[in-house]
Amino acid sequence: MLRKYFITGLLILVPLSITLWVIHSVIGVMDQSLLLLPAQWRPEALLGVHIPGVGTILTLLIILLTGLLARNIVGNYVLEIWEKILNRIPIVNSIYSSVKQVSDTLFSSDGNAFRTAVLVQYPRPGLWTIAFVTGTPAYVVQKHLPAGLVNIYVPTTPNPTSGFFLMVPRDELIELDISVEVALKHIVSMGVVAPDVGSAKPL
Repeated sequence: MLRKYFITGLLILVPLSITLWVIHSVIGVMDQSLLLLPAQWRPEALLGVHIPGVGTILTLLIILLTGLLARNIVGNYVLEIWEKILNRIPIVNSIYSSVKQVSDTLFSSDGNAFRTAVLVQYPRPGLWTIAFVTGTPAYVVQKHLPAGLVNIYVPTTPNPTSGFFLMVPRDELIELDISVEVALKHIVSMGVVAPDVGSAKPL
């Protein structure tokens, strides 16, 4: 009986503790933006006490302000100059361009990355896993491959930020009638958190 109570307590407290730890870590990282302010303008100097989350608000404001400035003509001009400077710096240019291409693909509102969750047989026929369609192969690659291939990303469990990039025939994929977010939850939970009942259909 005590063992059941202990396990029940773990099932309640472990997810809660991890959630609070992640939130605390994220806020702690975002609070570092306060270091951009002069020492006399920081909450510790003005109020005499550290207030967690103030830096998070400042970070969000910086992100919004950056997006606002980048949307006008002056902001675009400054951004172009900034990118030209970065592209002239060895090592930095390759890192920046690679990260920018990935972020543009993932976060652009008109991008197609990670828009569709699919089933694919991997790493061998008979074994199935969830993957995400990321587009079609580039022409320089496509001209050497059979027609009808698509790019997919196969995430690992429980860390979906690492995985494998594959080019597979479209007809070997089965599209899932669930959102990318739900599919990611299923992957991260190692199949424990089941998605809502839906249908699967060939692409």
